Amino acid sequence: MQPSGLLHLGNLLGALDNWKALQKEYDCFFFVADWHALSTNYADTSRIREFTRELLIDWLAAGIDPERSTVFIQSRMPDHAILHLLFSMIIPIPWLERNPTYKEKQEEIKERDLSTYGFLGYPVLQAADILLYKPDYVPVGKDQLPHLELTRELARRFNSLYRPVFPEPQEHLTQFPKVLGTDGRKMSKSYGNTINLSDAEPVVRQKLKTMVTDPARVRRTDPGNPEVCPVFDFHKIFSPAPVVERVNRECRTAEIGCIDCKHLVADAMVERLTPIWEARTALSRQPTRIEEIVQEGCRRAAAVSHKTLEEAQEAMRL
Repeated sequence: MQPSGLLHLGNLLGALDNWKALQKEYDCFFFVADWHALSTNYADTSRIREFTRELLIDWLAAGIDPERSTVFIQSRMPDHAILHLLFSMIIPIPWLERNPTYKEKQEEIKERDLSTYGFLGYPVLQAADILLYKPDYVPVGKDQLPHLELTRELARRFNSLYRPVFPEPQEHLTQFPKVLGTDGRKMSKSYGNTINLSDAEPVVRQKLKTMVTDPARVRRTDPGNPEVCPVFDFHKIFSPAPVVERVNRECRTAEIGCIDCKHLVADAMVERLTPIWEARTALSRQPTRIEEIVQEGCRRAAAVSHKTLEEAQEAMRL
């Protein structure tokens, strides 16, 4: 995960909850991709260290267990950069240019110059990140499948040019719930519509008060349609079934107003986030503990990555 901003509910529901479950069944590697953050934010690196620290705190507070999983920071692992360099020598440029994200992000992010080698080649670094640990699976959503296929193609190309070293990891398809932001669009840092895991309770409640609802419901006495209301989406995620059923019924008959509806979902969201807030507070007071976790994670990761890199260099007669 890139340290490009503070983590929000979309990150919790779309990734961290899934990671927490996966670590109970698999040997997992989770790392802060700070080099990847440079691919689009190279001109402003002022907050990368801050976001890295906050990201680690959020992971641990949300239930990522460093006793079960390997947690580390990408830039502290030179093996990632070395394998990236070796892969960059063999990957054809057209493979990178056909990457759907390459053109999409250039269209979306007009205010930054993305005509850099780092941006074009970041899927190569991504492939190195993955293949260093010879994984069986990579947890992804459907939109990330082209990236994983490029990783497999690169593994096949290396194995055919030299000798078999790398596996072809398969996707572990994850269901990502659709998490809307306070403006009704997808929750995203770039839209400024997020509810962050680091937001205090009063901030969360205030953000929910300003959240858009059914646009057709202008007056309190107007019946609403929960299916087009972003607040009702939060109810379906956070509220118990009786509350969801009540809101679904009473909104349609105007028995409940938007203010009361938002108050109910705020209560449910606060209940879900309170254990995370408490864990965040404790972790924020233990900077040495965070550093110890990262150091141990780097040590464990290096034990695997060194061996893989040695195999790759031997295969290339280096």
